[in-house]
Amino acid sequence: MKNKEGIKILKQKAIIKFEGKDFLGEVGIDGRIFKALTYARISVGVISQQAVENGISVLVNETDSEKAVNCLIDEFIKERKSGKVSQIFSINNVSVLGFVAKDFSKVMSELARNNIFPLILNQVAAENRINIVVTSSQDEKAKNIIEAEIFSKPKTVHLAMIGHGKVGATLIDQVLQKSEDIRNRKKLDLKIVAVANSRKIAFNKSGFNESWADEVLVSEEKSSVESLIQFSQLHQLENLIVVDNTASKDFVKNYTRLAENGFDLVSSNKIFNTLPISEYRDFRNVLKKRNKKYLYETNVGAGLPLIDTIKLLHLSGENITRIKGVFSGSLSYIFNNFSVRDEKFSTILREAMEQGFTEPDPREDLSGNDVARKLLILARELDLSNELSDINVHSLIPENLVNLDKNDLLNSLEVLDAHFEEVKQKQKENHVLRFVGDLHGDLQKEKGELDVQLISVPANSSLGQLKGSDYIFEIYTESYGENPIVIMGGGAGAKVTARGVFGDILRLSENK
Repeated sequence: MKNKEGIKILKQKAIIKFEGKDFLGEVGIDGRIFKALTYARISVGVISQQAVENGISVLVNETDSEKAVNCLIDEFIKERKSGKVSQIFSINNVSVLGFVAKDFSKVMSELARNNIFPLILNQVAAENRINIVVTSSQDEKAKNIIEAEIFSKPKTVHLAMIGHGKVGATLIDQVLQKSEDIRNRKKLDLKIVAVANSRKIAFNKSGFNESWADEVLVSEEKSSVESLIQFSQLHQLENLIVVDNTASKDFVKNYTRLAENGFDLVSSNKIFNTLPISEYRDFRNVLKKRNKKYLYETNVGAGLPLIDTIKLLHLSGENITRIKGVFSGSLSYIFNNFSVRDEKFSTILREAMEQGFTEPDPREDLSGNDVARKLLILARELDLSNELSDINVHSLIPENLVNLDKNDLLNSLEVLDAHFEEVKQKQKENHVLRFVGDLHGDLQKEKGELDVQLISVPANSSLGQLKGSDYIFEIYTESYGENPIVIMGGGAGAKVTARGVFGDILRLSENK
């Protein structure tokens, strides 16, 4: 049947594969195939010759496939005995899509990006008419992709949101609120078709709406990557993106499997990019092989364009000599305030916790491990092979508080006051405290030097003038010398991070 857009789809077809050596181009082979099938009253569609495979493919109705194979086996019995014809077999459950396209290479690129590789391709160059044969399990997906490319229809992008805590829930709401505007301005139809946490997953093929939380609440499906992959295949969903808004060490183990099954990835989860360098590089090879993308701008700078800037500088051949800055919105808030206010450290820390700037257990911020991970991610953007164990981290947590129960810790924060007051008073005049990550050394070698520590800086320096919970990154390069490229802005809060993840989704969607 032919739809109104002009794409012709023929379903329930089968490919008859006729393979052998030294018979391609031999006069009469094609004629004998057609003659045998015609005598058997079998209608023949597309025919294709594959010189590389030494074969001929013929399209027939699926109901005739067994009969077609048998009659060709009878016709070429001598050639089969001699080995000239090696095998004759059928591939069932295929469909034919016929359409006209001026730029067929772009269509093929989009199909390949979605793991669709035509089994047969027949092209009439003079008319720009194309016939492709794909498996029945991919025919509707192929049709949607082709329509979006050749008729400029809105491109549907299917999103699977993993994690719906503060950042995840905020992101889902942002996508839903902006979806109509994005459809009109960018011709992108963003559909959230899956929402999951570590326990369960909810699906909606048509896309969730504002009542998504209620649907997730009543879902009884156990969360698993396999069920997500099966859902996407069952409903032939194209342009798939998994968005990881968890801090899960377990979920990142699924990244490779997802990429191999047609998903691009966007992540605010820092875990994967700080795994051992061998796993980090293996995954990059999988992405390259599968033509998949992985964006993670929010891993370091929340909504700030930091990773993209560093990638651009590095790829352009600019020699980056140092990256230094305040990488933590929570520690930025704490020390920006503690340095200029006449308040106890514990008071400022509790204030940061109440405003949601820190993790529920503030030791996760005070340990410096979060800053260390971010610093390592930047080092690896420069192709350095550093590991987490290479980083010199000066934790802000006294030994007697390290193993305390969380509740006991929250009742013991005053223990920190005397130490930090002493550090504050020992500073030079007009200096302030900043918790800084510093990547330095000879960054042209295999590894750089990475330090994470509390330092005292002049109040009138770029680091010293930091306010609120802002981040600041100083990127030193050979060309700029002692004058760094400075990127500064909001660094804490679910809205800022969600907006950064949303930006990655849009960039990925527009380039798909």
